[in-house]
Amino acid sequence: MTEPDLGALDAVATLDLDRAARRGYPEAVYCAGKSPDQVRLIAAAVRDAAQVSLFTRAHAEHAAAVLAELPDAAYDESARLLAWPPVPPTPTGGLVVVVSAGTSDLPVAREALLTAQYLGREVELVVDVGVAGLHRILGRLELLRRARVIVVAAGMDGALPGVVAGLVSAPVVALPTSVGYGAAFEGVAALLTMLNACAPGVGVVNIDNGYGAGHLAAQIAAPTPEPAPEPTEAP
Repeated sequence: MTEPDLGALDAVATLDLDRAARRGYPEAVYCAGKSPDQVRLIAAAVRDAAQVSLFTRAHAEHAAAVLAELPDAAYDESARLLAWPPVPPTPTGGLVVVVSAGTSDLPVAREALLTAQYLGREVELVVDVGVAGLHRILGRLELLRRARVIVVAAGMDGALPGVVAGLVSAPVVALPTSVGYGAAFEGVAALLTMLNACAPGVGVVNIDNGYGAGHLAAQIAAPTPEPAPEPTEAP
């Protein structure tokens, strides 16, 4: 195991070690655009600080660098996400249901699912229920109506979040994916459809932003804080 060069780390990143205390959720490391060596330095600092962390958008070389410093980290190759410590916390709060319109949307959906799970929520995944066969989503209504919040990942025409929002009382986090043929413009078509959703209660995150969708869902489904005790009057 290689010890971090603190001088080199200072040139790469400044870890926000107080974020969990300040916001209730730890910092995540976005690996895209970083070299494997840079990610390795950050992973070593995370280890030394005993800092809970997610590593997102990690390709195989990033994953190898993280695992060199955090060998027990959990790695989901499809979601391109690593989590350390590897065991999710005991879930609290409400249920987060993540819906993937098609199998091709599944990597982004899994990123959202794992993010919500590692941020402490109970999660369920529903796969391949796009609008080309509406009976499929209608067949999952019992589960959808138990959710505190629903994340819907869809590419192509991006219509599924609006359909789901018209069937449930929970808020829907719409997650456009870059799946689709040429006129889908790598997710722009789905993004615009979701922004123009007819059903109320739909919030939209950026294209392929599974981490952002999962984080928002975890916040929405967080436990309700206990009310502060009423002050007692002096005798």
